[in-house]
Amino acid sequence: MLYSSSTKCVHLPPVSLSTDEVTATSRHYVDRLFDPDPQKVLQGVIDMKNAVIGNNKQKANLIVLGAVPRLLYLLQQGSSSSELRAECAVVLGSLAMGTENNIKSLVDCHIIPALLQGLLCPDLIFIEACLRCLRTVFISPVTPVQLLYTDPTVIPHLMSLLSRSQRTQEYITQIFSHCCKTPEHQTVLFNHGAIQNIAPLLISPSYKVRMQALKCFSVLAYENTQVSMTLVNVLVDEELLSQVFVRMMQRDQPIDMQLTAAKCLTYMCRAGAIRTDDSCIVLKALPCLVRMCSKERLLEERVEGAETLAYLMEPDVELQRIASVTDHLVAMLADYFKYPSSVSAITDIKRVRHWTLLIQPSQLDHDLKHAHELRQAAFKLYASLGSNDEDIRKKITETENMMDRIVSGLSESSVKVRLAAVRCLHSLSRSVQQLRTSFHDHAVWKPLMKLLQNAPDEVLVMASSTLCNLLLEFSPSKEPILESGVIELLCSLTQSDSPALRVNGIWALMNMAFQADQKVKGEIVRALGTEQLFRLLSDPDSNVLMKTLGLLRNLLSTRPHIDQVMSSHGKQIMQAVTLILEGEHSIEVKEQTLCILANIADGNTAKELIMTNDDILQKIKYYMAHSNVKLQLAATFCISNLIWNEEDGSQERQDKLRELGFVDILHKLTQASDPNLCDRAKTAMQQYLA
Repeated sequence: MLYSSSTKCVHLPPVSLSTDEVTATSRHYVDRLFDPDPQKVLQGVIDMKNAVIGNNKQKANLIVLGAVPRLLYLLQQGSSSSELRAECAVVLGSLAMGTENNIKSLVDCHIIPALLQGLLCPDLIFIEACLRCLRTVFISPVTPVQLLYTDPTVIPHLMSLLSRSQRTQEYITQIFSHCCKTPEHQTVLFNHGAIQNIAPLLISPSYKVRMQALKCFSVLAYENTQVSMTLVNVLVDEELLSQVFVRMMQRDQPIDMQLTAAKCLTYMCRAGAIRTDDSCIVLKALPCLVRMCSKERLLEERVEGAETLAYLMEPDVELQRIASVTDHLVAMLADYFKYPSSVSAITDIKRVRHWTLLIQPSQLDHDLKHAHELRQAAFKLYASLGSNDEDIRKKITETENMMDRIVSGLSESSVKVRLAAVRCLHSLSRSVQQLRTSFHDHAVWKPLMKLLQNAPDEVLVMASSTLCNLLLEFSPSKEPILESGVIELLCSLTQSDSPALRVNGIWALMNMAFQADQKVKGEIVRALGTEQLFRLLSDPDSNVLMKTLGLLRNLLSTRPHIDQVMSSHGKQIMQAVTLILEGEHSIEVKEQTLCILANIADGNTAKELIMTNDDILQKIKYYMAHSNVKLQLAATFCISNLIWNEEDGSQERQDKLRELGFVDILHKLTQASDPNLCDRAKTAMQQYLA
C-alpha cells in the first residue's frame, strides 16, 4: 500500500525491503510511464512523485532504471496534457533534490535544455514547475552554470517571465544569483535589464522574492564598477536603492536579509560607487557586519559577517580604526578560535554532551568544516584590521594567545586556514615593533620556513611576502633565518613561473643583501648564479626587474664589495645596464639602473669599467640632460663619484669628462629649478675648482 507524504502511520513497525524488492518496486513505477492510456501514465507519474519524496534510494533506483529520459520525453511531447507535463517537471525536480550523482545524471540526460524549452509554453503552472526544477538543478555545485548562457535567447526570456507570478520571480532571481559567477555573466545579466527588472522586486510582499532579489544584487555588484555605479542611482518606489538596503539592515529584519543588504552596500563601496565615509557605510553597513560577528549569531552568519567586514575595510584605514573600537570586535573574534578544530576534540565534546559516542562521520566533517571556516574568517578579519594601523596591530597581538593561534594556524590541515593565517601574519609583519617583539618571542620564522617547503602557490606567495619583512635589517629573525639555509629556497622561487613568487624571492634576497657582510653577499651570488641574475634583469615583469636591480644595488654597496663583485661579473653587469638604459623601461627602472652605475662609480677599481666605456658615458650624459629630474639627479651622482678629488686618478678622470662636455652640462644644472639637482651639480663643480 502507498502512503502520500501527508499520511501518518505511527503504529506500523518499520518495513525492511530487500534490494531486489526495492528494485522491483522502482521498475513498476517506470513501466507505468509507458502505458498506452494517458490517464494511467498521469496516475503513474503522481504515484512516482509520492514515492520519491524523501527517499534517496528510490530516486537513485528510478534514475538507474531509465525514468529520466521517459519523463523528459513526456514533458516535451505536445500531445501530453498540461497536467502531465507539470507533474513530470515536479518529479524531475524531486529527483534533483537527491544526491549530487542524481544531479549529474539529470544534466547528462540534457534536462536543462528540455526545461528551458518548456518555459516557452503559455501554461503558468507548467512554467513554475520547470523553473522550480531548474532552480534545484542550478543551485547544485556540480551543475555547469554556463548551460544557462549557451542559448542567447534564454536570459531575455527569463526576464520577461519575472512579471508572471511571485513564484517565477523567486525561482528566476534564485537561478540568476547562483549562475552569476564571472564578470561576463554579470555583463550578460546587466545588458538584458537585470537591474530595472529586479529592482521592483525588493519591495515585493513576498519575503522570499525580496530575499532572492537582494541576493541577485549582491552577486551583480561584486567587484563590478559598471553595475555598482548604476545601482547607486536606481530608485525603487521613489527611494534610492542604497536607502532600501539600509532599511533591510535594520535589527528587526531577518538576519539573512540584514547580512545580504550589508554585502550589497559593501560591494558597491569597494567598486567605488559609495564613499567609504558615507553614513550608510560608517553608521549602517559596518556596525551591521560587526553585529554578525557576535557569538549570538549562527556559525555561518559569523563566518560571512567577518569575511564581508574584512573585505569592506581592507583598503581603508579609517574604517579599520572605526571597526576596531566597535563592540569590542578584536576581543570578540577570539571566540572564533574556541570552536574545536580537530576530530578528536569535537568527538570529546559530543561524548560529554550525549554520554554516548554515536556520531555520524558526515556530522564530524560538517563540524570540522565550521571550525576551519571560523578560523579562516577570523584570520582574514584580523589581517584586514591590522593592515595599516600600529595600535590595532598591538591590540591584536595582545589578544589572548593570538600569536600561538597564528603559529598553529600555519600548520592546520585546511589549506584555506593556512592561507588566512599567513595573511594575518603578513599584515602584522608590517610593524617594526611586532617584528622586534611578538615575532621574535614566538620564533614565528620557524613554522613560516616549514610552510615554505611544501605549499600551494597562493600560500607560497603570502608566506614569501611575510618572509621579505622578516628579513629587513631591524628584524631579530633575520640572523636565524639566514643560518637556516634560506638562500637556496629563495633562489628557487626566482625561477618560478609565477611572477609574484619571482618578485618575492628576489625581494627577500634584496632585503637579505642590505648592509650584509661579504660572506652573505657571496653566498647569494653563488646560489643565484650569474646566468639567473641576468635572466631576471631581462624579466618581462617590471616588478621582478625593479627588485633585481635593488638586489644588485645592495650587492654593490661599500667599496670592497663593489670592487669584488665587479672584478668577477663586471662585463655582464655593464652589458645588462646598457640594455636597460637603451630599452623601453619606466622612469623608476632607469633611475634604479643609474643608481647602480653611481655605486659602481664609487668603487676604487670598478669605476674604470665606466671610464673605459664610452657608450655608457654617453648614456650618462644623455640622462643628465633628460627632462625627468630623478634621472638627471641619478646620472649626476655617477659623475660626482667619478670626479671626486680625494681618490687616485681623479685628475685624469676629470680631464676626460671635461673633454666629453660634462662640465658644460654640470654648469647648466647649477641653475636647475630643482634644489637637490642644483646642489648636486654645484658639489660636482667644486671638485673641478678644488
